[in-house]
Amino acid sequence: MRYGMAIDTDSCIGCNTCAVMCKHTNNLPNDIWWNRVFTDGGDFPDTARGQYPNVEMSFLPVACQHCENPACVKVCPVGATYKDPGTGAVRQDYDKCIGCRMCMAACPYTGVRSFNWEEPAYAIDFPVGDPTVPTHQKHTVEKCTMCYQRISNGEDPACIRVCPGQARYFGDLDDPNSEISKLITSREYRQLLPEEGTKPSVYYLV
Repeated sequence: MRYGMAIDTDSCIGCNTCAVMCKHTNNLPNDIWWNRVFTDGGDFPDTARGQYPNVEMSFLPVACQHCENPACVKVCPVGATYKDPGTGAVRQDYDKCIGCRMCMAACPYTGVRSFNWEEPAYAIDFPVGDPTVPTHQKHTVEKCTMCYQRISNGEDPACIRVCPGQARYFGDLDDPNSEISKLITSREYRQLLPEEGTKPSVYYLV
């Protein structure tokens, strides 16, 4: 299987529910976000471009693109960044990570990875996420895991499950009968930085 995501940019309302649920489910430390929703519009979040009444605005959720040809995997000197053979998800092994941040430098998608400079700190003193999520560690890189702990059990990633606009889709890109495969063959889409040759597994339906 090769899992991927499709995001319907016509249906995304920029509510950030996906980002908040990601943070909760994966018990992310303070100031760490694996999933962000950017405004394609004015100079500030949630503002439109143009002058009334001729204005336009849309939203672009961005996280790890779980590339088919990931640049990050090629540069990791210790194999801490790797592509899961069973799902196609690009994963991070915190125990192996030496904090060199080569993966961050190689990734063309700015901001999808975070580095824990200090011991991870939290707003409350107990974990709030899935108990099977690996413990976050100091001096390690982290990013979206495609909610590996969930997809291993046949569940969708948390961001897919909670989207109120039903703008997010998940499934096996290698299965022509999957919902996501049918969507990307029947709808126009774009991918982030296709010229980089990384072959992202995230499709933005337009």
